[in-house]
Amino acid sequence: MAVAAGSQHTVAVTSSGRAMAVGNNDAGQCDVSTWREIVEVAAGANHTLGLRADGQVVATGDNEYGQSNVSNWTAIGRPA
Repeated sequence: MAVAAGSQHTVAVTSSGRAMAVGNNDAGQCDVSTWREIVEVAAGANHTLGLRADGQVVATGDNEYGQSNVSNWTAIGRPA
């Protein structure tokens, strides 16, 4: 299980690869209920990132400075 904390939200990954988040959702940073096959998560102040088992990166939340522009990030290697 992976866990990360932002300024006012917390995100986790279950053993089945489902993401879940709680806390302040003003910028949509907790909108991870549809994320599946997640192996790692990271949380910024108002955004959340997830790494899928296939290497694709997903993001939700604040994107004022482009911090959630990861739609073309793929094949990111996971440390052994």
